[in-house]
Amino acid sequence: MIRHGFAGIGWTEALAARGQRDIGLELGWAACRTRAAAGHATIQCDVTQYPTWPFRGAVGCIDSSPCPGFGKSGKKLGLRDLPLVHEAIDDLAHGRDTRAVIGAACLDERSILTAEPMRWYYDLRPEWICMEQVPSVLPVWRQYADILEGWGYSVDAAVLDAADYGLGQRRPRAVLAASRVQDVTLPAPTHGGLGQPPLTVMADVVGWGYTQRPAPTVTGGGTATGGAEPFGNGTRQAMKRAMGTEAWRDRSLPHLRPTIAECASLQGFRPDLVFHGRAGEQHLIVGNAVPPPLADIVLAAAGAFTEQQLAAA
Repeated sequence: MIRHGFAGIGWTEALAARGQRDIGLELGWAACRTRAAAGHATIQCDVTQYPTWPFRGAVGCIDSSPCPGFGKSGKKLGLRDLPLVHEAIDDLAHGRDTRAVIGAACLDERSILTAEPMRWYYDLRPEWICMEQVPSVLPVWRQYADILEGWGYSVDAAVLDAADYGLGQRRPRAVLAASRVQDVTLPAPTHGGLGQPPLTVMADVVGWGYTQRPAPTVTGGGTATGGAEPFGNGTRQAMKRAMGTEAWRDRSLPHLRPTIAECASLQGFRPDLVFHGRAGEQHLIVGNAVPPPLADIVLAAAGAFTEQQLAAA
């Protein structure tokens, strides 16, 4: 059994591609419907209120807590809440549930969610653990690593960029992989280095191409120029870099309006996966997901797959 908190669908699709199944705890209706329609076991709930005991004996745990408070956009209140998050994690690691008190003191009510996984790890002690968040949360993952190492886990935590592993976008993420049954080392980049395949071009992934449907390059001044961009920063965010410019508003350039399918392809989702909900909800499901190819790398490092599963895919 694999317990998956804040489930979304990215990690789950990576597991399923290698014959593994999880049970996802997810609050969002559209995300739950997307998971269920794809055949993934799902419990619609507030993960912070769900008891841990039904998952005793879980082999693995996966968590990608919400990141808006720690991201580059917005008020970044989560960054100011980091001392409180560290305190809550330490308390949970010692069996003290202070989430309510510390959460009430946070400037962003979502900040405390980054401490939530420790409640599960303390109670369940699974064989392996995988985590993901925005790069600014890496110090928190290192705190998790120190605690898990004290419990006998082998742990590696770092910022990995999906582009360095073949995805057609710049998407750096703070990830953690841990195992108490094998040594863990996150893999080195496979693309863009000396003797390696080149970085994947975003325009090629979404079918624009350099000559047939050239995407504009957005300069620092916010104007669009000709030519294709090798890769973007984010999924929907990458393709929105031209928004607000004259080129974006020009309806003679329909390729500048990204479809759900184009965004999903940038994330590495299989082309037949159907996303549910309103258009905005679908974009959030895609954009908030861990890219399945990146998830696969972290899961493999944590030991989530058997040798046969790794060889078969």
